[in-house]
Amino acid sequence: MDWDRVQGNWQQMKGKVKEQWGRLTDDDLDVIGGKQDQLEGRLQERYGYAKDQAKREVDDWSSKLNS
Repeated sequence: MDWDRVQGNWQQMKGKVKEQWGRLTDDDLDVIGGKQDQLEGRLQERYGYAKDQAKREVDDWSSKLNS
């Protein structure tokens, strides 16, 4: 799924994000607001991911949404 669709449907996507990354809080999801770079940054903070790992996780997750 392209990121524009994720961002446009953020209210619906929040649940799927929370299922994938349970350490993210509702406040985190509000701050992210559907922005890919914000999600990657929060994953780095909450999970201790390196920048490239966070990007890879988000890319993998968004590609699975198409399946």
